[in-house]
Amino acid sequence: MSRPRDLIAAAAGRLAGAGVESPQSDATELLTHVLKVTRSQLTLVDEIDAAAEAEYEALVAQRATRIPLQHLTGVAYFRHVELQVGPGVFIPRPETELLAGWAIDAADPAGRVDAEGGVSRSPIVLDLCTGSGAIAKAVKDECPAAEVHAVELSVDAFAWAEKNLAGIDVDLRQGDAFKAFDDLVGTVDVIACNPPYIPLEAWESVALEARDHDPQIALFSGQDGLDAIRLLELRAAELLRPGGVVGVEHADAQGESAPEVFRATGRWSDVRDHKDLAGRARFLTARLRG
Repeated sequence: MSRPRDLIAAAAGRLAGAGVESPQSDATELLTHVLKVTRSQLTLVDEIDAAAEAEYEALVAQRATRIPLQHLTGVAYFRHVELQVGPGVFIPRPETELLAGWAIDAADPAGRVDAEGGVSRSPIVLDLCTGSGAIAKAVKDECPAAEVHAVELSVDAFAWAEKNLAGIDVDLRQGDAFKAFDDLVGTVDVIACNPPYIPLEAWESVALEARDHDPQIALFSGQDGLDAIRLLELRAAELLRPGGVVGVEHADAQGESAPEVFRATGRWSDVRDHKDLAGRARFLTARLRG
């Protein structure tokens, strides 16, 4: 019988030695997963039996090989929603929660009221390259009046999105994000997209959890990482209504080059870049000119 504190300390040391970015947090999360308790409930656990300890040690050993934490627990948390994830789908990152928050604020129907003070219509929101369905699910959760649509090209990722959006009023389609939704051309209020944006030349610098386990289609986008963003700019200009807005995640090194893709065309106003909580350039937003 072992105490949780001792197991976590040993596991965190092993994970730190393996180069895991957040060893203490991951060690704790794995133990709560094994014991099926929350972090606050873990403080009430005095000792762990041999079977649970063996299961925990096996998971820690896998995490030390840089298998993503979420692949081991099967769950990712994104804003206020829970997502099922595993091999074949991009694991949503905390930084993308900021893009989702921007989309939620932009879609908030509070500003679209009629003369009697009621909502005049539901804002139309698209989540392009939806992956696990994270942004779409978060938008619908926090802005239930929105009409939400999502699209994913990968067959494997689409299957995960189907699971995560099952029973939720989101129109999920399989297909090319930059060709989909012909039926919505010129009507969309908000587009959010976390496209592939890593330059091919940056292969060696990508974290092992992403490089070895996230689908390549969700990561890399040409020599400069901007190929998908260029396609998105073209399609967003077709899908949005005049005055509609688009938000696009990008690499921290693309804080100038990604917005320039939009500025250079002359189709957009209010092109801005936004930083993440660590102060790194993270996503751009733009408004389609009328």
